[in-house]
Amino acid sequence: MFLDDEDKDFKLIDQNEEDKKNELDDYYVVDDEIKRVFTDDIKEEEIEDDEEYIPQEKEGYTVQSRILDSEENGLKPADLATVMKNSFLEYAMSVIVARALPDARDGLKPVHRRILYGMSELGMFHNVQHKKSARIVGDVLGKYHPHGDSSVYEAMVRMAQDFSLRYPLIDGHGNFGSIDGDSAAAMRYTEARMSKIASAMVDGLKKNTVDFIDNYDGTEKEPVVLPARFPNLLISGSYGIAVGMATSIPPHNLNEVIDGVCALAKNPNITIAELMEHIQGPDFPTGGIIFDKEGLIKAYETGVGRVTIRSKANIQELSNGKSRIIITEIPYGKNKSNLIESISHLIKDKKIEGISDFRDESNRDGIRIVIEVKKNFVPEVILNKLFKLTEFQTRFSFNMVALVNNEPLKLNLKMALEVYLNHQINVVTRRLQFDLEKDLARAHILEGLKICVENIDRVIAIIKQSKTDAEAQATLGKEFNLTEIQTKAIVDMRLGRLTGLAIEKMNEELFQVHERIAEYRRILSNKDALIELIIKELQEIKEAYGDKRKTEINWDEVSDINNEDLIPKKDVVITITTNGYLKRLDLDEYKEQGRGGIGVSTAKTYQDDDIQDILVANTHTDLLIFTTNARVYRVRGYEIPVGTKQSKGIPIINIIGALAKDEKVIKILSVDDRDYEKDKFLLTVTKNGIIKKSNLSHYKLINKNGKMAFGLKENDSLVDALVATNDEEIYIAASNSKICRFDIKDINAMGRVAAGVIAIKLDENDKVVSVSTSSEGKYIFSLGANGFGKLTLAENFRKTRRNSRGVIALDDEKAGEMAYSATVKGTEDIIVITDDGISIRFSLKQVSITGRNAKGVKLVNLKKRNASIVGVAKIIDQSDETDKEREMTASELIEVTSDINLDNLEDLEK
Repeated sequence: MFLDDEDKDFKLIDQNEEDKKNELDDYYVVDDEIKRVFTDDIKEEEIEDDEEYIPQEKEGYTVQSRILDSEENGLKPADLATVMKNSFLEYAMSVIVARALPDARDGLKPVHRRILYGMSELGMFHNVQHKKSARIVGDVLGKYHPHGDSSVYEAMVRMAQDFSLRYPLIDGHGNFGSIDGDSAAAMRYTEARMSKIASAMVDGLKKNTVDFIDNYDGTEKEPVVLPARFPNLLISGSYGIAVGMATSIPPHNLNEVIDGVCALAKNPNITIAELMEHIQGPDFPTGGIIFDKEGLIKAYETGVGRVTIRSKANIQELSNGKSRIIITEIPYGKNKSNLIESISHLIKDKKIEGISDFRDESNRDGIRIVIEVKKNFVPEVILNKLFKLTEFQTRFSFNMVALVNNEPLKLNLKMALEVYLNHQINVVTRRLQFDLEKDLARAHILEGLKICVENIDRVIAIIKQSKTDAEAQATLGKEFNLTEIQTKAIVDMRLGRLTGLAIEKMNEELFQVHERIAEYRRILSNKDALIELIIKELQEIKEAYGDKRKTEINWDEVSDINNEDLIPKKDVVITITTNGYLKRLDLDEYKEQGRGGIGVSTAKTYQDDDIQDILVANTHTDLLIFTTNARVYRVRGYEIPVGTKQSKGIPIINIIGALAKDEKVIKILSVDDRDYEKDKFLLTVTKNGIIKKSNLSHYKLINKNGKMAFGLKENDSLVDALVATNDEEIYIAASNSKICRFDIKDINAMGRVAAGVIAIKLDENDKVVSVSTSSEGKYIFSLGANGFGKLTLAENFRKTRRNSRGVIALDDEKAGEMAYSATVKGTEDIIVITDDGISIRFSLKQVSITGRNAKGVKLVNLKKRNASIVGVAKIIDQSDETDKEREMTASELIEVTSDINLDNLEDLEK
């Protein structure tokens, strides 16, 4: 029978079958007539063709409530709020118990447990070949897990990823995803089997160690929990979101957690602090460095807390002056591709400057992200910005929630270990009981066979006389007082068991079985022996699968770091030119030479520029930068860009901002952070011999725009600034080769902007060249403009009062005009820089000690270049003790005494 779709009246095509048409009139509309079926009990009503039948518009219709007040036709009244509440709670508990939260005993969610159990049932252990993942998923799906196939496969994929689990439980073949966020291949393409350590999770499953329940359709049995021979909850960790709660447990090192369980087993009253001596902290599969010990302690004590994870990086200094940041480990759970992409966004948004290139050089050997840093940029600062602005540094939040007796519970460290230890006590007890019953049954049979062997002739006769096995068993049991099990074993025994060797083996087996039975009973009756057995088995797991930590722990460093926290402390040399170009070099760049050398080139100079000053500082000290307008600026040592020996440096305005017209930097002073807190003063001495003393604390807080440092008179400029105390003496050297020596306490402390008082009287063409204090040594090193220098005992210089002319310090007719003079210990190194950019470094141990009026020895060879000395700096010789003073030789002592007036007893004593 067919219908014509174009026939609006639904007429039958086959008109010849009238009898069939009549039968079907009750089902189809023919000639616009409505036919009804089963209308015997329905009253026919006249309904117009074009009207819609609406019962509510019928006259006399009344609205009646359908809410039931009592049970009717099997329907019971119910409160909507109660139904919704109960339904939601049932749903919530189903999600919590059956999906999202792990069991505290084996650390597994139901899907993971079913995967491992299903694979163990298929015999897919680590020593068999891999099988298709689709086969595993199908078996688990069909027998135990009534959900989507993706839920099973995605769980299995995560169990196979070495960057997700510290100790993967699945050994996968094929594409199981990557740390870059790549998805795993479809399950029809991949293969898998249980990993070696996963076999310890199901070990003893066949020995009645755990309870079994029906699966979803009652056709199979599945375990409620796995035996878990190692504490998987902490070792593998877990993450899940349930209804109204979540869990976040980081992975840990197997060795540490097992040691913690063993310590708890030996001492049930152990504290969490004592457990943390064994369990140092999380051990993430991706490595990294963790900080914030307080957060970890809180997490272990309360179950809630957080630690900071930072990528592991190192900095390579290249020979061309550039540097390179190499990141080899990233925080746990982060996508490497997204991290690299975040670098490009920061560069594009100009939030990080100084990166010339970056690339991913990761391979099968591990992660390697290379970031190229431009010249004159500090790589430590760039790395710190990456930590602050990207997820190269992040936080892991603890929320140690797991199921205990099928109820969600927040666990601290000790509670998590206690739950596992109690589980092991139960598992091992049930396993021992199973083995005991099995051996008792075996011993029972062996004892019957032994009786049979001892009475073999009578046994054979009984069996031959019996018509049936049942009759033989009954006779044997009555004759030798044997049980039905023993008699059946005797009747079923092969004749080969009667050989001498077989009988000997049977007796040996019976002896071993009795020994095992005794051992099982001893352990089951003694809790201490049971604990010892558990500890022994845990140590076996540790020896078989344990390894070293991957995540480094650094409790000494804070997680919120400043730029300088990443920069190593080291001494550097800072130079500045007359045009305000600044740079820093490692102190090692200045190699020591013998006195009289010609030096090495350390700065590229131009026709209109010369080296103005040089100082030795530390990357973690303050640099007080003084200008001709008597302003002072404050920067840290590491903020000065690194240069090369031949580089000119960068303009000082890039460091401290724009300067006023004709304003220049004339002095940079290195100040240690501790100096601000002590009773120390800042001394400033000008070219015209004006000195001012003010408290150093005035200069601790200096904003970016700087502040006034001292009052400066017209036609005067700053020569030097230094930090000293009232207990010291000051030595002011002038170009007329004289030194004025007096006590610092003779100068009154003044305000920050005061001009100061006269320190040394000078003639019109004379000027101050250098300043030093008595705390810097007992010798005075003097250097003339012709390159001659010498050492002289500071005591040879008569002490005067402020505003005096001083005493002669150098034979200027031979040595040249005084270029530099300062107190030293005689063991320092000296760096001399000339106006043509040449520097030489030599040790003062090579310089002889002579009298005040001597010219000294040739230290710097200037004749070949017709250059002049523009900067001198002294450096503590790192090979000697910093407080060691140089001792005079006999010849030097004779030389020095030539300047002493023997008629003066005081001079003779000196």
